[in-house]
Amino acid sequence: MSLPFGVALAALFAIVMIRVNVTYWIGRGVVAGFGHTRFGKSLERPKSARAQALIQRWGPYAVVLSFLTIGLQTAVNLAAGAARMPLRRYLPAAIGGSVIWALLYATIGLAALEAWLAVAAASPVGAGLALATLAAVIVWLVVRRRRSAAKSADTVV
Repeated sequence: MSLPFGVALAALFAIVMIRVNVTYWIGRGVVAGFGHTRFGKSLERPKSARAQALIQRWGPYAVVLSFLTIGLQTAVNLAAGAARMPLRRYLPAAIGGSVIWALLYATIGLAALEAWLAVAAASPVGAGLALATLAAVIVWLVVRRRRSAAKSADTVV
């Protein structure tokens, strides 16, 4: 049984709109009252600093384009809220980005999920090994990146 495309698209759009708007309002709340708490320290992280720079320079364009990234989208929407981007600029950008995101996931994303489920049904052991290999590669890349960043920091100091 497959989900009709229109239903999948509408559900994904609703999910992402809720998520990005909650993130935006958390950003506004952080600036309004939580800036000195442990949560407020997240605005000082490198991803958030990059997101703030994007917001200052590109504003709504950064919000829309963030929907095409992995890992930066939440930071950009949080930064948009923290930077108090006006809703008249933020909402059209969030809607446009959400439409793009929903279209991508309703087509490519769900097709990839369906293919993965078919592989898992045909060979659960093979699917498990593929998943373990993917996890190992991700861990290796993260460790390598952190070591490289640590070496760079040691070299600068």
